Amino acid sequence: MKLGQVASTARRIFSARLVYGDPVERDGVVVIPAAAVYGGGGGGGGGGGDTLPVREGAGFGVFARPVGAFVVRDGAVTWVPAVDVMRLGLAAAVTVVALTKILGKRAEP
Repeated sequence: MKLGQVASTARRIFSARLVYGDPVERDGVVVIPAAAVYGGGGGGGGGGGDTLPVREGAGFGVFARPVGAFVVRDGAVTWVPAVDVMRLGLAAAVTVVALTKILGKRAEP
């Protein structure tokens, strides 16, 4: 893929549509999902002189995770955060291990 193609694709991908999903309406309530989006990219090129061809390359990556949704009900907008069960479980496990190590050191003579 050429550098120009990568830049064009990145412009299409990195937009507000990536962060905010299409609104969904049910029974008079509108829900607008939202996500945290992280991305990056890079590229480069170089030539080898008279006998080697010019080489170039580029790439980028995107990571997105849901963070919550705006809920519109009866003219009022509220934010409902998404709960990441895996992240909560990991935080709990790390806390238990840390407390076990700290309390274990205090119990030693």
